[in-house]
Order: sequence, then structure tokens, then C-alpha cells
Amino acid sequence: MSGTLFCLTEEKSNEVRQMPKDAHGLDHVDRKLLELLTQNAEQSYADLGLAVGLSAPAVHERVKRYKASGRITAVTAQLDPAMTGKRFLAFFHVNTIGWGKSDALMCIATLPEVEEIHSVTGDTCMILKVRMESTQAMEALLARLYALPEVVSTKSYVALSTYLERPVQAGVSASISEG
Repeated sequence: MSGTLFCLTEEKSNEVRQMPKDAHGLDHVDRKLLELLTQNAEQSYADLGLAVGLSAPAVHERVKRYKASGRITAVTAQLDPAMTGKRFLAFFHVNTIGWGKSDALMCIATLPEVEEIHSVTGDTCMILKVRMESTQAMEALLARLYALPEVVSTKSYVALSTYLERPVQAGVSASISEG
């Protein structure tokens, strides 16, 4: 072996170190980025990168992946209900004959007063979140519901105050019982 040089070199890798992902394919940086975007979707990629320890191009790539995968379904403006004349918030429990998701009943999704439609278990078939100008508008919407042959009855709950209203959150909380 004399005269032969053995050189040990450190192998360089172009692979990016992968962070552990949860059951939904998200790592802690993904969750933090999604949280920041729900707070303000107009932040620059540079600002987001500073907040999570990534470069602006890396954040941009992640956001593109979120959109392509359907994790981010839309970027929208949240309107102030009072500034649009829709201060009146209510929830309708709607009982129907048979399955509540008929074509005729689902047509109410086109009404601008209807913000959410949920099929639920329990003592009602569907819950609607509706926002209107007045009690007269509520009465008119109820009349439209009762004009549908599937609708048997409704219960209405008018919101007096709203303490929390926000979009889906990306964070994961520990169970209350673990606290």
C-alpha cells in the first residue's frame, strides 16, 4: 500500500432534508404557513419565509403545492357584514322528507343569503348559516324554503353576537382531556 493515497471525501447530497409529516402529509412548517396565510393571505413570500425559516422561493413552492393539492381551495376577501348591509345572522335547522340533499333543496345554495349548508345528524336534517339585511329578509327566505315540497319544518336561531368566526385553521390542538 505504500505510494497509494487513499482519500476520504465527504459525499455531497442535493437532497433536501425531509421533515416528519403527520397523517395528513403536513409538517410543522406546512401547518405554520397555512396558519399565517389564514390570518393574512396577502403577506409576501419573503415575510412568510422569515416567519418559518425558509427562503421566499421555498415558501412560493409550498404555496403552489398547497393550491395544486387542494389544501388551499381559494383565496378570498372576508367582507364586513355591517358594511354590506347584512348585519342579521341566523341559523336554520331544516327538516325534510327523505334525504335532504335533493336537487331542489340544493338550489338554495345559489342564494346570496345562504353562506353554509351542512347535512347533520340528530334531530334535524340540515343546518343553514344565513346572513341577511333584516327580519323581513329572513321571513322571505323561510317562505322560499317552505315552498319546496321536501321541507317539513324549520327552527330558526338568530345570532345576537358573534364572538368567534374564522376560516378553517391548520393548527392542531392537544385534546382538552390531555391538558
